Amino acid sequence: MEMMLALAVGTLTGGGIYLLLRARVFDVIVGLTLLSYAVNLFIFLMGRATVGAAPIMDGKFLPTLQHYADPLPQALVLTAIVISFAMTAVMLVIALRTRAETGSDHVDAQEPQ
Repeated sequence: MEMMLALAVGTLTGGGIYLLLRARVFDVIVGLTLLSYAVNLFIFLMGRATVGAAPIMDGKFLPTLQHYADPLPQALVLTAIVISFAMTAVMLVIALRTRAETGSDHVDAQEPQ
């Protein structure tokens, strides 16, 4: 399970970096979105991927990390999802405005030769 999740983080990071290095605005936006997904998954995994564990302690189990999930990474990821959605929306609006004014969707505003 951990190897599959690590491969998912690596694949999202690699795909995001590849798209960031492209010269088109839409590719850069999708690359940043993939990188934010990779960071969110990484933060979530740092809280230990525990299936079926409660994030709040009760009197049923001993207060150890074996029986409970860490709620802090979950809260951080939830906040990061909202921020990345807003960031993506702003980037799309700026990209559309730039495309309308320059007539090109290249990052450097010049057509390749």
